[in-house]
Amino acid sequence: QVQLVESGGGLVQPGGSLRLSCAASGFGFSSYAMSWTRQAPGKERELVAGISGAGGLSKYADSVKGRFTISRDNTKNTVYLQMNSLKREDTAVYYCNAQSGGGYQGPYDYWGQGTQVTVSS
Repeated sequence: QVQLVESGGGLVQPGGSLRLSCAASGFGFSSYAMSWTRQAPGKERELVAGISGAGGLSKYADSVKGRFTISRDNTKNTVYLQMNSLKREDTAVYYCNAQSGGGYQGPYDYWGQGTQVTVSS
């Protein structure tokens, strides 16, 4: 069975850091581009970051560029999102997504249940 399980979210103060993890199983992980999307209450889902199957190509939203880093370990079937200098505007549910074909913008083949990130003082 295909599973994408996000973890690492929580409550953090502005300026703090979190590392999200997404453990994948049930499909050929290294053949899929992976991405992180987020959705805040009342807002559209947005692409935060994406990474190609082999990890050689990445993409970031302008709002997180320079603060977030996406990476993957294909030996562990895991994708990560390191988030630094967090802002209140980063508060959202973060989702891990898998996409065949090399793109990051969808349509997605698989996605997880999400993990909540709350940035607040």
